[in-house]
Amino acid sequence: MAKLDVSRNRFRGLFAVYAKADHKHDGEYRVLKLFGSAEDIPDRLLQRWSHEADLPDAETIASTREPRTGDIVNGRKRYDHASDFLHVLLRDLELREH
Repeated sequence: MAKLDVSRNRFRGLFAVYAKADHKHDGEYRVLKLFGSAEDIPDRLLQRWSHEADLPDAETIASTREPRTGDIVNGRKRYDHASDFLHVLLRDLELREH
């Protein structure tokens, strides 16, 4: 199998950063739940993220990710698994490109 451009641990790190930043309500717990499940994200999905994240600039990635992560922290949106969250990010990026 080809080496992943974005390692699983680096993607998991996104959740760790948000969990550390939020110590109010249940936001930290919700983000840490995704951190744990990120260990089981399929390689093909991480590979797709690697490809899609290379296309737009860093500001586009951040402006796509920030509101979605904020929704998790504030309890407005729940994801059962980090893969679900990643699918939504990828869809959002595709919509921005068109």
